[in-house]
Amino acid sequence: MKLWNNTIILEFLLLGISEEPELQPFLSGLFLSMYLVTILGNLLIILATISDSHLHAPMYFFLSNLSLVDMCFVSTTVPKMLVNIQTQSRVITYAGCIIQMYFFLLFVGLDNFLLTVMAYDRYVAICHPLHYMVIMNPRLCGLLVLVSWIMGVLNSLLQSLMVLSLPFCTHMEIPHFFCEINQVIHLACSDTFVNDMVMYFAVALLGGGPLTGILYSYSKIVSSICAISSARGKYKAFSTCASHLSVVSLFYGTCLGVYLSSAATHNSHTSATASVMYTVITPMLNPFIYSLKNKDIKGAMKRFFRGKQ
Repeated sequence: MKLWNNTIILEFLLLGISEEPELQPFLSGLFLSMYLVTILGNLLIILATISDSHLHAPMYFFLSNLSLVDMCFVSTTVPKMLVNIQTQSRVITYAGCIIQMYFFLLFVGLDNFLLTVMAYDRYVAICHPLHYMVIMNPRLCGLLVLVSWIMGVLNSLLQSLMVLSLPFCTHMEIPHFFCEINQVIHLACSDTFVNDMVMYFAVALLGGGPLTGILYSYSKIVSSICAISSARGKYKAFSTCASHLSVVSLFYGTCLGVYLSSAATHNSHTSATASVMYTVITPMLNPFIYSLKNKDIKGAMKRFFRGKQ
């Protein structure tokens, strides 16, 4: 901690996943590999959807936006961790911590909203197939993405500004590999009741609300699929939403698993390790899930690479 003109300049320490020196080269190689795979996989999804006219549809418009958000999401935390490992420094400046927190909240919120929008898209496609192109017109698709961004920006801005108002009096250690808002708030040397209430309210409203919308959409989808008489028709209808359902299960399953386990064990290092699931592994797996289970994506990627040869 340094004093300059009566202003406290703070530097936080990110303790990371492990403090064992012998594990640092392994962790560096592992996370660098996962980061590069995530960027490459999501970039290929974006290029395939842009370059192939067969994928100029609402479903793939939302998918390309999800891939963009996943690239930004993983870039918010992993590069800083890799730099700290390579330089053998755990320091992150106060400003850097707030900025990282802001973008982390923004992109995790956007992931949440876009998955909800994609669930609505699948609901319209299966429950109202004859009116799909009329309902999911370009204007509505653009509006849904815009609203997702606005809500994400407002939420992350509000919570980051509230953290800015907190006083931090000493050199702080964050038992995580990024500036996770809950960890940072509880390092403040003042009452954090209001911050806690806003954070829990945001989780309940902006997390529980979209999850409820997804569950409602899939309840209607399941009802519509059950009403189809032929087995082939049921399989075809289900296959159109199988990839999205897998991604939703992975994202919400890992998020709930992390926070329920951390609440039960109260172990910060365990929580940091578990957080890797939804902050790194989920964005890395999303392109593979959509590529392996979607013939259109696989066909577009083949045509994309043939065109580059």
